[in-house]
Amino acid sequence: MSDHAAEGGIEILPVPDLPEFRPGDDLSGAIAKAARWLRSGDIVVVTSKVVSKVEGRLVRVPTDPEERDRIRRRLVFDESVRIIARRARTLITENRLGIVQAASGIDASNVAGDELALLPADPDASAMALRWGLRDRLGVEVAVVITDTMGRAWRVGQTDVAIGASGLRVLHGYRGQVDRHGNELAVTEVAVADEVAGAADLVKGKLGAMPVAVVRGLRIGSSDSKARDLVRPVDEDLFRLGTEEAIALGRREAVLLPPAGAFTDDPVDEATLRAAVSAALTAHHTGPVRFVHLADRARRKQLLDETPAADESLHDAQEIVLPFLVRDGTELPITPGAAVRNLLTALTAEGLGARWVAFAPDVVHTVLDLPPDWEPLGAVAIGHPVDGLAPTEPVDPGERFLRR
Repeated sequence: MSDHAAEGGIEILPVPDLPEFRPGDDLSGAIAKAARWLRSGDIVVVTSKVVSKVEGRLVRVPTDPEERDRIRRRLVFDESVRIIARRARTLITENRLGIVQAASGIDASNVAGDELALLPADPDASAMALRWGLRDRLGVEVAVVITDTMGRAWRVGQTDVAIGASGLRVLHGYRGQVDRHGNELAVTEVAVADEVAGAADLVKGKLGAMPVAVVRGLRIGSSDSKARDLVRPVDEDLFRLGTEEAIALGRREAVLLPPAGAFTDDPVDEATLRAAVSAALTAHHTGPVRFVHLADRARRKQLLDETPAADESLHDAQEIVLPFLVRDGTELPITPGAAVRNLLTALTAEGLGARWVAFAPDVVHTVLDLPPDWEPLGAVAIGHPVDGLAPTEPVDPGERFLRR
């Protein structure tokens, strides 16, 4: 497979003298008139705003700033299918096109003070229509990229990216190819259409009323590649939630995690175990509850050997922690069971599997050399679960949840 780079240099050419577009205007006719110099192989890059205008994707709003903003915020929700993240008044959403960006792409710039612009309903189809229109008027075979401005994970600032494309291979994969040092490329896949969009914006800008540019010098030609191909599937997206939303989801799912079944042979990190115990003790004032880690393998073996009825999970677990109640005559701040529950939740938060087991053998004090007034509260088997950590589906409480 060839390289995605141009064989020689590339040119980025502005298309000046375009009108202020309004709904129903002939976009391809206006570009053909202003850029009669277009040639086959060119890539025509168009800001989505002008496509939205000619396709009537404008919403009339009051000129009052507060009322305009209120309607804009309502439209952000109307045009979204999922809220990815929010911070104060800023919303990152996934819109109906699958695009993740701020405010569902609703834009108040470069439109009249009593209007807001929505994204084109189908940018890929709009790109194809413009490409055919330029072919009919000028007899040239060009590619078309429709762009919008958005931020990126890991990076500060915004750049233009492709939200619609026709006639251009939007992705160029290098998997299986070998570089000049003999290294095989495993995952490299270049978003060519996004690179074209960013390059063209260096000519278009934001303030100069230059919504169209032409990139010349790259290879084009693809009948089925679309900008929609650039949208990462949700199940492959490592950033599908914002920080606050991820934390909220974690809280909801923590109580839905079932007790661990079988454990792998992978060791449990001592620091991770200690962090979970620390969290359990910090969550509430557990007062007289103590946690004993059976770190001594000889003592652990002796205790289990002398308790024939011990649950099998205690034998399979990588680690065992025994909670004890040490009564000191004061009122318990929380129930002992709540302290154990805190530990189970903290362990799952650390990515470990845990299971509480009823376990209070008579020999526990002797084997572990503990005071006789320490009251065992069972045992917690700990390890890395074979099946991983996956929350169960919540059930409808139905008649078990009463309202009076």
